[in-house]
Amino acid sequence: MKTHFDIEKFIAAGSINNELDYERAMIADRKLRLLAKENSHFKDLRNKLRDLIEEYENRVWKDAKAISWAQMQESEKAEKIAESERVFIQKRKNIIQRKLKEFSLTQAEFGLLLGHKSKTHMSELINGIKPFTLQDLIVISILFDIDVNLLVPRFLSDEKRTKIKTTISLLDKEKLKANELIF
Repeated sequence: MKTHFDIEKFIAAGSINNELDYERAMIADRKLRLLAKENSHFKDLRNKLRDLIEEYENRVWKDAKAISWAQMQESEKAEKIAESERVFIQKRKNIIQRKLKEFSLTQAEFGLLLGHKSKTHMSELINGIKPFTLQDLIVISILFDIDVNLLVPRFLSDEKRTKIKTTISLLDKEKLKANELIF
């Protein structure tokens, strides 16, 4: 299940196929705009991402007369999901940066602790351009004594939510039905 995309993998796929990925790409574009000033790798990523965004907009949103109410609702929902993911990643970034400062660690030293040697890769992880591995997040939680719930995103895709709700209904378990509100 994908709750966060790796921009390089996303670009390698060659197209944006749904509204949620479009919204995620728009947020990533804004992040890359800032990072591209410091690093040509990010500038190249941003240019490729912008091409995908433009292709999607021309394919899906170009004809204003053809835009349906359902499409508008899907867009609003995707925007809210992507924004909640962005806020989570920003909060996590701030927490990690405060801990780096508290422990007088550079980003490069932090990378070595996690087993990552590239400063660019660490920047991508911290800025949410690439997702941390679960192992990275557990190490960060233990190393800096951070509640894992502040580090691990708890978002479920619509597909996964639907499957869970369907299964809860099929199982007919009252206790689980009460918990379905968390989704």
